[in-house]
Amino acid sequence: MINAMILAAGESRRMGMPKPLLRYGDTTFLEQILSVVCQSVVDRATVVLGAHSQMIRESVDLSQADVVINEDYRQGQLSSLIVGLKSVPSEAEAIVMFLADHPLVTVDVVNRIVGAFRETKSPIVVPVFQTRRGHPSLFARSMFEQLTNAPVGEGARHVLYSNEDKVLEVEAPEPAVLSRIDTPEEYVSHFGTCPRIVAAGRAREEE
Repeated sequence: MINAMILAAGESRRMGMPKPLLRYGDTTFLEQILSVVCQSVVDRATVVLGAHSQMIRESVDLSQADVVINEDYRQGQLSSLIVGLKSVPSEAEAIVMFLADHPLVTVDVVNRIVGAFRETKSPIVVPVFQTRRGHPSLFARSMFEQLTNAPVGEGARHVLYSNEDKVLEVEAPEPAVLSRIDTPEEYVSHFGTCPRIVAAGRAREEE
């Protein structure tokens, strides 16, 4: 079993509004990522919420995922990953870690990552575009303990760079794996419009 882990618990301070609820066409960042996961060969999806969790649950259909709440989300991304790992069933061979500010990832990229893992059993699989590493990243169960014990300020990145001999890089056909949308300026650059959230009782009512 491959378990997707969608980390959507952050405070979105740089964006100034909840990134999981940012408009992505007719949907939201979080719904787009979850749609990609559900269309891929991933077997199970977990969404980790924290800040704005009630608004997100009221605004996004999360019926296709298991939802866990990180009450300590202010401690950073690693705290969300640890909460998510605790919910992963014992039969899961690996997680594929998605971030809420990377909504451009495609089904093809996810399938390439999972396919490479199933073929090689590499402990860590990351997509690369023109030699640059991107997201999402796959971590086999053998890496879970290291993820849980990683330095708070570094998290999964520390595990990645501490285990270069265990990393398999998979070529991605498009630069979407590098596209992080963390600020209003980055949103405008990608979508040509100012950021807005799609939340119950707000943007949907305004349309």
